[in-house]
Amino acid sequence: MDLKIKRENILFFDLDDTLVDTNFSNYLSYQKAVKEITGNDLDIFSNYHGRFDRKTLKKIMPCLPSTDFKKIIWLKNKYYKKYLCETKLNKSVLEILMKYFKTNKTILVTNCRNDRALMTIEYYGLSNKFSFIFSRQKNGNKYFNALTNLKISPESVIVFENDESEINNAINSGIQTENIKNINIRNLKG
Repeated sequence: MDLKIKRENILFFDLDDTLVDTNFSNYLSYQKAVKEITGNDLDIFSNYHGRFDRKTLKKIMPCLPSTDFKKIIWLKNKYYKKYLCETKLNKSVLEILMKYFKTNKTILVTNCRNDRALMTIEYYGLSNKFSFIFSRQKNGNKYFNALTNLKISPESVIVFENDESEINNAINSGIQTENIKNINIRNLKG
């Protein structure tokens, strides 16, 4: 990764599928929760590839009652801890974090719930590597919210992100395109 990081740069790290590949653990958590609530022994997930989330669940099970949907989400969050061992660190992003956390502000900026973000980084012993943890907000653009709440100038920020819509949110927040590093989780090392 070609980077020109200066001491005054603030580094924003996304969590899911940027710093840590959480897709399989997320998938397994949903699978177990769906089976528990619906009793469905069929592997409805077997042909699904990519990030399995609430939208995917609604798409695959459009007739699922709202109460069951909420129970599945609750159980998925409960089971995530069990499947943390199925996550993988992205070593190239980890190397950057480890190189700069002592000299630069490093901020975890994620859309996942705070407890899940903390659980994941604690699992890898990374809690003390971040100056701040900025997790899910009820509304809007995570980058805009982080910049605003932490009173950070977008010109000083370098972003590590894997999701195109979030990259667009970073750009819309004033972060310079050349300061956004698109992380392809498929190139995960180790």
